[in-house]
Amino acid sequence: KGKYSIVPYPACVGRLDREVPGWSRREINDSIKLVHELMMPNWDIHPEMVTHTRVIDLKTGHPYPEYSPKFMENWDWTTGRSVDELAAYHAYALQILKNIDLPCEGLTTPGGYGNKALPQLAQATLESVRSVFNAEIPHYFRHLYTDDRSVAPRVEYASGLDTNDPRCVVSVIGCTGDWTGGWDNVEPEGADRFITADLASGRMVDVITRGEPAMMVCHWTGIHWNGEEKGFKVFQEVVRRLHARFDNLLWMKLSELSRYWAAKELTRIERTESAIRFSAPYACPEFTVRVPGSAAGEPRHQTVSGQTAMQKVSGLRNLRANTWSSGNNDVTVCFNLPKGLSTLKVG
Repeated sequence: KGKYSIVPYPACVGRLDREVPGWSRREINDSIKLVHELMMPNWDIHPEMVTHTRVIDLKTGHPYPEYSPKFMENWDWTTGRSVDELAAYHAYALQILKNIDLPCEGLTTPGGYGNKALPQLAQATLESVRSVFNAEIPHYFRHLYTDDRSVAPRVEYASGLDTNDPRCVVSVIGCTGDWTGGWDNVEPEGADRFITADLASGRMVDVITRGEPAMMVCHWTGIHWNGEEKGFKVFQEVVRRLHARFDNLLWMKLSELSRYWAAKELTRIERTESAIRFSAPYACPEFTVRVPGSAAGEPRHQTVSGQTAMQKVSGLRNLRANTWSSGNNDVTVCFNLPKGLSTLKVG
């Protein structure tokens, strides 16, 4: 699972909701249908801005005449731009995908887009994705780190958490380089960069063992690799090794990860002698909590709709919604967290 980028107006050649020279309308529709049927069940759809090359003048729909880094999406155009300017530009890209029935809860930045305008980028994403798609928790992919920095998602610009209209935007961070062939079909660096053959080390091992989400980054050109699928074979081997090393992996779309992280960071949790109270600005499926020092006994989750029965399972890897598992000195409970107030009683 993950996200799949689509360029709405690729290289200024033509808009996907209108005409693309060299492609018949049927060919475009067949490609869009393939995205609907093959990708969308397990992948979020993102616009990777409008053209991925030259900046479009929103008044004319054509590229600006100046051909320089100042008017390239993946170079300097965002520097000095306001939130409103970036939000309008994002909305232009999002609207094209909406016109071809591709829903979006987030976006991806091309190259250096937004590097020198990070606050404006985050706020513009929040405004534009909410405006065009009414997404509850917008997110964006801008950063990837392969050093010692944390790659945990960042919940930004949260407000209105005690109202019926909470707001936030989530920055989802990649943890690997583009090691499967890149966008220009270079020779893949191989599975060992992600996880070694002995399963002992590698970037994915480092991130997973420190308890952070591990998001791999690639381009489909490298995965396909001119039909040789060199990148895809590397990816398959990485997945095989990961499941050989770890028995607790959960694959998620970026929207699912963003929702979980927003709930994790923003839900107010209060413990009393007899219960744990949750005040959640966002609902979250399979929300999981560990309760230390809990007595034996079946947990009970109480919402405004009533009390939910919990089933005991053996081990954390078997946790699903409305299940629980006991440890030596704690209880771990998994339940569907509702928006608003709910209570968990343990013991």
